[in-house]
This record gives sequence, C-alpha cells and structure tokens, in this order.
Amino acid sequence: MAHELDVSCSDSGQYGCLSAAVPSGVAVARWCASHGWPVHPLAPGRRTPTADCEACRRPGHSHDGCACLQAGRWCHGFHAATLDFARIDQWWSTHPGLGVGTACGPANLVVIDIDAHEQQPPDRDQLLPGIPIPRSVDLGGLANGFHTLGVLAALRGEVSPADDDTTLRVRTPFGGLHVWYRAHGSHRWQCSTGSSSPRALAWQVDVRAHGGYTVVPGTITTAGIYTAVGPVREPAALPNWLAHELARTGHLPPADVPAPRPVPPRARQAVIAAGGGCGPSGQALSGVLEEVTACAAIPGGAGFSAKLNQAARTAGELVAGGHLSEAAAEQALREAAEQARPGQAGRHGAIIRSGLDAVLLRPQCSGGRA
Repeated sequence: MAHELDVSCSDSGQYGCLSAAVPSGVAVARWCASHGWPVHPLAPGRRTPTADCEACRRPGHSHDGCACLQAGRWCHGFHAATLDFARIDQWWSTHPGLGVGTACGPANLVVIDIDAHEQQPPDRDQLLPGIPIPRSVDLGGLANGFHTLGVLAALRGEVSPADDDTTLRVRTPFGGLHVWYRAHGSHRWQCSTGSSSPRALAWQVDVRAHGGYTVVPGTITTAGIYTAVGPVREPAALPNWLAHELARTGHLPPADVPAPRPVPPRARQAVIAAGGGCGPSGQALSGVLEEVTACAAIPGGAGFSAKLNQAARTAGELVAGGHLSEAAAEQALREAAEQARPGQAGRHGAIIRSGLDAVLLRPQCSGGRA
C-alpha cells in the first residue's frame, strides 16, 4: 500500500504495531518517541509548528526558561519536543489533526532534504559550494536537488543519498525527498537553509540537524502525505563520505567534539554487575553510558536524548536477559544522565522509562516481559 507506515511489534513495544494506511498522529508520535526521537506538534494540514501562545509571541521572548515549556505546552516549535508519552497522548488525542515533527538535534538525526523546485539553475560554480565542476561535465537537463546531489555523489564515487535504500527515506508532497541518517560519534551537525545560507551542501539540497526539525512520515498536509519509501523504517548511520562533505561545507560548529567522561561510580557498579566491563554485557552497557556522559562537554544538543534512550534500551536488553536488575539499570542510567545534564531528573526519568519499557514491555513473542 503506497501510504503504509509499517513498523514491527518489536519496534513499537507495548504501543502496538503501526500498519494503518494513514496512521493516527498519536500512533506516529509514540512510534517516534519509542525510538528516542523527541516529537512536537505541527499545525493541522501544515508542515510548520503550531502557533505560540500570545505571551510567547511578545517581542524579546525566548524559549530559554519559558514557563510554557516547563508546563508541558507546545510553544516554541521544536524546542517543545518531548519523549513523554503522557504529554504525547494529551497533545494528539485532544487535537488529532496535528501533524508530527521531530527535533533533529536531540534525536541525533541528520536529514538530507532534497528539493525538486522548478527554478532556473545557477551558474555551475554555484551548484556545489567549494567544488568547481569541469566544463567537460555535461550539465544538460540538470534541474533540481536530485541532480546536484547525484553529481556530488558521482564526483566522490558514491551512491547518492536519494538512492540509498539502506536508510529511511520519506517522499514529500512537493516532489522532494527526506533522507534520514543517524549521526555517529559526538558531532553536533548544524542545519542549513539552502544555497543562500553560509552553509550549503548543494543547490536545492538542505540539511536538517541541530537547530531544526523534520516532518515525520505519516503526517498529512493540505498538499498531501509524507510517505515512507521502500521497506526500511530506521535511519542508517551517516555515511563517512557524506559526513566529510558536511564538515567541508561548514555544518559543524567549532570545537564540537566532547572530551570523554568517566562513568559515575554508582553507574559503574551496574557495569560490574553486567560483566565487569570485560564481557560483552559489561562492555555494551559501559559503552552506551559513556556516550551519555560525554554529552556533558556540550551545553545543549549532542543527541543527548537519543543517546540516553539508546542506553536505556541496551540496559533493558540486559535486564530481559537476566544480566542486570531493573532497579540497578535505572539507577545507572539516572547517574549517567545527571552527570551529563544536571538538575533535569524528571526529564531523564521519562526518557529512561521510555527506553526500558520499549524492551521490557514487548509482547512475549518478541522475547520481552509480558
């Protein structure tokens, strides 16, 4: 079925399978949150966030310290993105016409946004910033971002992201394509907004990353539905060649790599219980906890929410396998999260429970707890 968003039971945990032709907003939002992708509402029928309240629209008002965000309201667009299932239920069950967006930075996502606008192409030296295209290269027929990204990939001897069938790709109602990738390492990739921006990958090719959001498949607008392409529903790791191109074109802030941070002592006890850091179980838990604590070197972003959710999922697998108690796992996760982002215990708890429950509350046929 052309508009099917098919997610297996093991992916959607206790929230069931998403297999409807046009899944409900709350189902899509829950599916995203179960993957560690914080979600926020989009205005009904639109691809833009819901409007701020009157107080938040006042000149000079900022999302920093905003009482609306602390109260669980949806003001400030992607800054309101959440993994809290209670809040998700409240938003989308009360307003089922809302679309779904996910905040790319906290979700640890890099989305290549390929446009197909009908525009006159610029001069060849402006098609790929920083790369002169030899006159011997025939650009006849070049008309949109699919073509410029294809040229870039061909010059590098790689497959264009538009043709990458190993990752989640989403067809937009406007003829474009969103190619989702999972950021690796601790790079804090930055958004670009087109060729007029200081950052640009190619003509008619934008990047959605830290400081931006992307529309989730299944979202319906007045122009049509955002539709997943092919069977893959998970972002693959960002290809190394593409990461190099993003760095070359200015999609990294200075000094973005955080210094390694040790796992806190009480969290280390859980690692010891899971195998002392020597066996596979201990190494797995230690690795994901270190990913979380490394976020302390970056004040915001760094994919913290996604890394904490992934750490919780890994811990959940160890609990389900009998390698670790649930209480010890939760304590270890809270210790690591507090070291990375002090004073946010409530938010940490919601992310941790979401990740643990995604594993521990699976149906018995998936190997999890009933």
